[in-house]
Amino acid sequence: MKRAVFPGSFDPITLGHTDVIDRALRLFDELIVAVGINVNKQYMFDVETRVRMIEAVYGDESKVKVDYYTGLTVDYARKKGAEFILRGLRNPTDFEFEKSIAQTNRMLGGVDTVFILTSPETSHISSSIVRDILRNGGRVDKLVPAAVLPILYKK
Repeated sequence: MKRAVFPGSFDPITLGHTDVIDRALRLFDELIVAVGINVNKQYMFDVETRVRMIEAVYGDESKVKVDYYTGLTVDYARKKGAEFILRGLRNPTDFEFEKSIAQTNRMLGGVDTVFILTSPETSHISSSIVRDILRNGGRVDKLVPAAVLPILYKK
């Protein structure tokens, strides 16, 4: 079984994330969407809400599992029996940053990283942009999956 971990803060999940997840489902038998908890980071949404948002989108997809973790991603991946870590790349800056992490993860834990380039339609989307729009009372309907809108706007 080809299992991969797609780590991220998913604060909140965006159409950029779902673009990568949907395309990765053709490559892997199981994809663990893993919400990372970094004690040094301030989140807009607590971990339970972030998990619930992902489950709202992928609850009916048997190949997607949703979880959360602390610590090193490579340790989590090995613990879950994942051979791969999945990362989405929006631009060359993402690649340079992710390349070093991928090489370190392979050295430390023997886990390879698979990169998927985001589609041109979603490459401009980031969780930080979505959070900024939300903080300022704007609508993010074109940036996040429709299934998370009721959670974001507490309808």
